[in-house]
Amino acid sequence: MEPIPKSGLYYSNKMSRLTLEALEGVMGKNGVNAILNLANLKHLIDHYPSDNLDREFDFADFSAINQALEEMYGPRGGRGLALRAGRAGFFGGLRNFGALAGVGDLAFKVLPLQAKLRIGLPAMAKIFSQTSDQYSTVEERDHDFVYTIHKCPCCYGRHHSDKPTCFMAVGVLKEGLKWVSGGNEFRVDEAHCIAMGDQVCDFVIMKNPIS
Repeated sequence: MEPIPKSGLYYSNKMSRLTLEALEGVMGKNGVNAILNLANLKHLIDHYPSDNLDREFDFADFSAINQALEEMYGPRGGRGLALRAGRAGFFGGLRNFGALAGVGDLAFKVLPLQAKLRIGLPAMAKIFSQTSDQYSTVEERDHDFVYTIHKCPCCYGRHHSDKPTCFMAVGVLKEGLKWVSGGNEFRVDEAHCIAMGDQVCDFVIMKNPIS
């Protein structure tokens, strides 16, 4: 696999560690080691990033992990693993991040569903914008929300894909929405992807849950 040039943009160590731990839960230790080997990240085997908020994990390395999943398991298999890892990463730790603290309290829990989404989605975007170089915004439209990642770690340095690639982000959003809404599942589709040549990665979230 061709190395992706370093970006100078960083995820926090904690977020990267949560992702690797989530992958390990999904595919086992040997599976993660194989992915790190393929992604030219052998130094991370048995040495995951520290459990702190220092911004030290380059987007290029995060993107390489996503690309290695796709190369090793094929587009469909890689997509399934990335989705599960994204969900597990949110469930395992991202929901404990500071800006979301208010989303779990009683006053929030009694709000109508659409009010929860209006507050919860920007809160999720704020977490990533505040703790990493992943700048995210949310726009509300008549029937959906558009969650935009302006600088995306999932596909950094990839420009020749014929389909969206940021399934780890989709998994994080799906699990985040489930938690924010009190257990509902929502449809999340990546409509634009930087890896396909688009300017940003756009995720369309339908307002009405599918279950």
